[in-house]
Amino acid sequence: METGIATMRSNFRRIRRISVRSAADMIESQCNARPSQSTSGNCVNLVEAVHLRKCYGSHLAVKDISFSLQAGEVLGLLGPNGAGKSTTMMMVAGLLAPTAGKILFQGREFNGRDYDHRRLLGVVPQEYAIYQELDAIDNLRFFGKLYGLRGAALKTRCEEVLDQIGLVDSARRLSGTYSGGMKRRLNFGVALMHKPRILILDEPTVGVDPHSRSHLMDCVRRQANEGVGVIYASHYMEEVQSICQRVAIIDHGEVLANDSIPHLLAGLAADLHLYVDRTIGIANELRDLGTLSVGNDGEPIVIIPGDAAVERPEQENLLRKYGSGTLAIDANRSTASLAWRLQAALFKLGSLGIRVLRVETQQSNLERLFLQLTGKRLRD
Repeated sequence: METGIATMRSNFRRIRRISVRSAADMIESQCNARPSQSTSGNCVNLVEAVHLRKCYGSHLAVKDISFSLQAGEVLGLLGPNGAGKSTTMMMVAGLLAPTAGKILFQGREFNGRDYDHRRLLGVVPQEYAIYQELDAIDNLRFFGKLYGLRGAALKTRCEEVLDQIGLVDSARRLSGTYSGGMKRRLNFGVALMHKPRILILDEPTVGVDPHSRSHLMDCVRRQANEGVGVIYASHYMEEVQSICQRVAIIDHGEVLANDSIPHLLAGLAADLHLYVDRTIGIANELRDLGTLSVGNDGEPIVIIPGDAAVERPEQENLLRKYGSGTLAIDANRSTASLAWRLQAALFKLGSLGIRVLRVETQQSNLERLFLQLTGKRLRD
């Protein structure tokens, strides 16, 4: 156990190794540092990353990344493997120094060795940053002491965090015996011990059960409601879409998009889902009009993509036959309209004797936008 306590398991855990101060001093200074609203009503930027660049010898990991984070905001950070996402988070966390550019915390240039700056941060790495030889209370006490908590203040804070992460009933079990979801919640809890103003979450729900995922996301929402700024990196698009107010998508070390989710999705056309009685043997028949899929309840679906291109007919022949009917296509457009493709699909399905049970509009989502911006090629 002593060996396990003496050895930190990840670089991220270094962010929690800060000099010891009294709990009273720490709480008082944090209250003084709490962000306030400006006279114009705009939130103060907790974090500003300005033209960050990071090189490892000849390898350029981050080319040019800029973004900001406001108090009470959850910023989704998305990117495929190798995009520069983790490197960016490590620079914001003070674990890597940028080759160029700068990071501002509440308007002051960030110094990774500055206690007051590092104290603002809570980091939840993808790897477990807990001691599995210890129970939940001893893990929280250990990290709480690193942040200067003592006595009654430490005891009270442990109780508060245990309640937040839902581990009160398992507080005295060794964390090594916990389920994956319980370990994730404890991993989250140790980052909350000193009441950080900025949370950096790297895949905080990887491999957890639905109940723990829901609880963790509620914890993130609670932190944001209390004015904490959150950088939320995840590959689960539905999570990001449900919890983040704004999203930055990066690839090849650059920001491809950075805006609110409604603004990002406004330019994407909605798909149409045609629920049918069968789809066996019709993939080739519909290859120019849609794709086949299965709904959550097992129902066969024909998907008519809202932004798919269709080969334009010759100018002198603006009619195209599908099934038992003939449809006109707009000669002034290089792609067929969604309405035209829907009609064409209905003609084709009718000619094949397939019944359409219902039609639903599926709105745009982050996954479609992400793949459109970064491509569908596999990344290692």
